[in-house]
Amino acid sequence: MSTRQAVSSEWRSHVNNKDVVLHIPPSKRLLNILRDDLELTGTKVSCEMGRCGACMVLVDGKAVNSCLIMAYQCADKQITTIEGIGNETLHPIQQAFLEEGGFQCGYCTPGMIISVQALLTENPHPCQSEIEEGLSGNLCRCTGYGGIMRAVEKLVK
Repeated sequence: MSTRQAVSSEWRSHVNNKDVVLHIPPSKRLLNILRDDLELTGTKVSCEMGRCGACMVLVDGKAVNSCLIMAYQCADKQITTIEGIGNETLHPIQQAFLEEGGFQCGYCTPGMIISVQALLTENPHPCQSEIEEGLSGNLCRCTGYGGIMRAVEKLVK
């Protein structure tokens, strides 16, 4: 037996309201569990340094960069990805983004929607500066943020 043999341990969590049990190495990031093991590819890979927000998910209702958090840190927690927002119809946040042109290429949109969900859960009536602060961890290279801001402002009204 090799001394470098991969070690894995049982990981239990709740992803999009479903109980999940996996055997994973302790070095695995939440982003990789979601995309590779659970095939939830709505959570995007981009900078992998926590600067862009494309990998944003909710962990116990708080927006976190899944590229920065180890999966074991999320054991027994409630994790919500973009796939867990909305069901057979669009979630009101998704609908507002659609109506207000809050996306173009769409790559950053899942992370933006997760951040908006966290913001509005914590503060249902944020002012413009609070909206800007709530989205400060998300980058969009396409829209110029006008449509994104209009979408959030529409939800607040």
